[in-house]
Amino acid sequence: MSLKLPGSFKKPIPGQFLMVRIKGRNEPFLGRPFSVYSFAQDGRGVYVEILYKIVGKGTMCLSGQKKGALLEIHGPYGTPFDMDKYPRNVILVSGGIGVAPVTYLASQYRHYLPAAPHLEMVCYHGVTGSRRLLGLERLKEFCSDVFISSDDGTVGYHGSVVEMFEKDVLSYNPEDTMIYACGPRPMLKKLAGLGEVPRFRCQALLEEHMACGLGACLGCAIRVRDGEGRGAYRRVCTDGPVFNIQDIEWDY
Repeated sequence: MSLKLPGSFKKPIPGQFLMVRIKGRNEPFLGRPFSVYSFAQDGRGVYVEILYKIVGKGTMCLSGQKKGALLEIHGPYGTPFDMDKYPRNVILVSGGIGVAPVTYLASQYRHYLPAAPHLEMVCYHGVTGSRRLLGLERLKEFCSDVFISSDDGTVGYHGSVVEMFEKDVLSYNPEDTMIYACGPRPMLKKLAGLGEVPRFRCQALLEEHMACGLGACLGCAIRVRDGEGRGAYRRVCTDGPVFNIQDIEWDY
């Protein structure tokens, strides 16, 4: 969905999100969080794209909106990805609708780092089946390779995206490689559990239900390990949605 915004709207940093609700509608009353798929400014205005699937009442209502409908859009919110200015390898690991934020991240790496011809960017993307595959054309514009896996074997590697990535992880040097991940929680938990991953700088964007997006309701709190290794709670909307993948207590 493409949204036209006021010219004063602040450009999102990759990893940040927007809270969107249908203007004037009381049911559902609360907005829904969406990652940024693309952002553009030209002589005609400011535009942002979101990529979503219908999972409940909010997204069902959103899918029924027609061109010219008015939406309330708040943001950008959240702690973004930490973009390394001079990595040699950028690895994107995504699952399902998680392709949206990693695509925006990839576009910004290509846009802001023209002086880094050595940069290699690849994506490992997993879906349940070929019917769930979308967004690859744009991603291929930014990545030198896009590897696909499917749970049912209908496209690409037969198995999980983490299993596919595990076969290649030893070919990358942790000292000059950044890993960015977004997808379902089981996928991220499995990625965090790979024996080689702690050697890398790996950031994960969490997909969590949010009510306010501002940190007031505490509905999106997760348990992490703080700088001293003790358990603590963090709000995904304000302290995240991007975290060091090794800081998250996945089994809590």
